Amino acid sequence: MVSAQTRRSRHGAERNARTERAEQKGRTARFRLWRRQRPFIGGLLVVLGGIELFFSGQLDTGRIQVQFGIEGLQATVIPIALVLLGVLAIAMPVHHVFYGILALIIAVYSLIGVNLGGFVLGMLLASVGAVLVVAWMGPRESRSERRRRRTSAESAAKAGPAVRAESAAETVSSNDAETA
Repeated sequence: MVSAQTRRSRHGAERNARTERAEQKGRTARFRLWRRQRPFIGGLLVVLGGIELFFSGQLDTGRIQVQFGIEGLQATVIPIALVLLGVLAIAMPVHHVFYGILALIIAVYSLIGVNLGGFVLGMLLASVGAVLVVAWMGPRESRSERRRRRTSAESAAKAGPAVRAESAAETVSSNDAETA
């Protein structure tokens, strides 16, 4: 026979597992919503391109690190700038065109400034990411919002012209009352 306390502990463990799964679902749904409201993939590619450029520009031979003059500075500044621009594009999507254009210019310049653009791979990653950041169209509406808008438009279409004429008359009368 199973005691009542054992049943309660099993039930509690099942409930904890269910709430944990629901909480995880909520977290992923919130992250998905946050990600869709910004140029996430483009910014991530710019960051990855900057990281690749940074590691391709650091030449080590044993205990000696080789950096010559302005080229050594460029091998450090350009990747840091790309990482910063990628993070800023994700964090402040309002300015995505500005950040994307700067990232594209810097990525193309890295072909000259940082070991052929991080052996071309870093330049390509950052360039594709910058183009995606510039081309981002803004936050998309969710499926539920599209469904709600579609159903309200369909119900207005089914209601016919009489209902639309009444609502237009109400709008005109309310505008007349405001002007008087």
